[in-house]
Amino acid sequence: PRHQRLDNSRENKTLAREQTRSARNYVTPAVDILETDEGLTLLADMPGVSRENLHIGIDKGVLTIEGEVPPAQGEELYREFALSAYYRQFQLPDEIDPDKARAEVRDGVLRLYLPKAEAAKPRRIEISAG
Repeated sequence: PRHQRLDNSRENKTLAREQTRSARNYVTPAVDILETDEGLTLLADMPGVSRENLHIGIDKGVLTIEGEVPPAQGEELYREFALSAYYRQFQLPDEIDPDKARAEVRDGVLRLYLPKAEAAKPRRIEISAG
C-alpha cells in the first residue's frame, strides 16, 4: 500500500547504519506525507524553526530532518512548553530523485518536495488505430 512506502527509521530495524545523537531532548515533529504521480510531498510541523536553523539531508536513501529552536529572548517568568530541537528520519523509496528535492519553511511548517525519477513516473501508452 502507498502509505507504507516511506518508513520511519526509528521503527525500521533494517537500516544498516548507526547514528548517535547528543543527550539533549528532541521532539519528533508531526509529519504528513502525500504522494502524487510526480513524487512525494512531506509536511512537517516545526514551530519556532527558521530556515537558518533547519538541516535536511539524504544519505544512502535515508532522509534526515533536524531543526534547532533558538532560546527565547528575555527573562523567563513562567514556562509550560519548551522546545529545544526537532529530529526525524525516514527511509526513502528507491524511485525518489534526491538531486531534485526542494524545501521551504513558512509559519512553522516545513514543505519538502521529493520528485520521482523520470523512469519511475507512470506513463500512458497511446494506442494507434491499425
